[in-house]
Amino acid sequence: MLNNLNERIAYYRRKCALTQEELAEKCSVTPQAVSKWENGLTSPDISLLPRLAEVFGITTDELLGVGRPETAALATSAFDPAKAIMRLRVDSKEGDHVRMNLPLSVAKIVIQSGSINVGASNDALKNIDFDQIINLVNSGVIGKLVEVESADGDTVEIWVE
Repeated sequence: MLNNLNERIAYYRRKCALTQEELAEKCSVTPQAVSKWENGLTSPDISLLPRLAEVFGITTDELLGVGRPETAALATSAFDPAKAIMRLRVDSKEGDHVRMNLPLSVAKIVIQSGSINVGASNDALKNIDFDQIINLVNSGVIGKLVEVESADGDTVEIWVE
């Protein structure tokens, strides 16, 4: 469990296969600053948080440990599936990153057409039953619906909001 900012910085740096020196260069700081962040001796300046999140391919909320709400069923009257937005995040071991935020109906077409090409992660996408996701959303289930991490290190996450 990544309870502290320093642990999350170290985790995401390693996940992105970056050295401390490479991360330092991307953030215009010294490698010693990155080392101090990861060891919990100091924290990055608040103005660097968006840059760190961008480098890691995550949101600032994720960097700060503010999790997205897990799947939650809503009363049908409180949620309009026609207005649902699918947020897809794919990170391949090869370094490919896809971020998609589309209306649910459009996202399904894009994914099933094979328009997204992210190497090995395509296998994970092909195995996702988007019809089932549509059925869940139509019944009022939203939030994080899919989280897959392959043995190869590829990750796929799908939220519907």
